[in-house]
Amino acid sequence: MNQAVIKKEASGPGPFIIRTSYGKEYQAPHGEFIGFTKHYVYIEDEDGGVDIVDPLHVVGIRPVRKRRARAE
Repeated sequence: MNQAVIKKEASGPGPFIIRTSYGKEYQAPHGEFIGFTKHYVYIEDEDGGVDIVDPLHVVGIRPVRKRRARAE
């Protein structure tokens, strides 16, 4: 996936799950937690940890659905 597609998909409110070709999934709480340089995508978590991923290994990005509370 190229950076333009990742930026477009991560433009919503989030949170997002980013899946890579080697099976790892990263969660970004909001699109502002995803950064870009010329060759890499940086994904920051809520605790301040940062993962660095080659955008060519990103195979999917999707918003996390919030669960609804069950009516009792």
